[in-house]
Amino acid sequence: MTSKAEPERVQRADARRNVELILDAAEACLARDPDASMAEIAAAAGLGRVTVYGHFASRPALVDAVVRRVLAKADAALEAVNLSGDAAPAFARLVEATWQVTMRSGRLLVAAERALPAETVRQAHSGRLEERVRDFFAAAQEQGAFRRDLSAGWLMTVFHAVLHAAANEIDNGRLDDAEAAATIVRTMLPMLQA
Repeated sequence: MTSKAEPERVQRADARRNVELILDAAEACLARDPDASMAEIAAAAGLGRVTVYGHFASRPALVDAVVRRVLAKADAALEAVNLSGDAAPAFARLVEATWQVTMRSGRLLVAAERALPAETVRQAHSGRLEERVRDFFAAAQEQGAFRRDLSAGWLMTVFHAVLHAAANEIDNGRLDDAEAAATIVRTMLPMLQA
């Protein structure tokens, strides 16, 4: 005879598995097509739309969950980037690593900007990931390598805006993704340097 707790434990495991399937499918679908529908995501997950909506009440809620998941992965990847030494090459390493994470996510950034309020997208970036970039800019300012007449927070904001603009330009076919990191560095370094 099975206890009542056993079926609940199995159901919770199934629910967790379904959430992971949905998030995996949503990340893949939105990376290819920022306008992918809930039906397309459900089909990619091998689940019904009712199951998807049972876990995520709306498409924006699902996009938000995917963005936060991807940003957590980005934080882990960027933690390994060496930001010490000369500020210009360190900035190039930061851009390259950030852009690699952005490109793995494909058009997800575009999906987030279309589906979510700007404040939600900004909040998703907050935390250790944002602190790491702001700390890098502040350290470069302290060394005299980057301009001090603008706050490190503002430099970080501009950095994120340029990354988002590059993602949109790629989505619109006006920038080659293979050239994006170098273009971002060439765009930003003259603006950053003291």
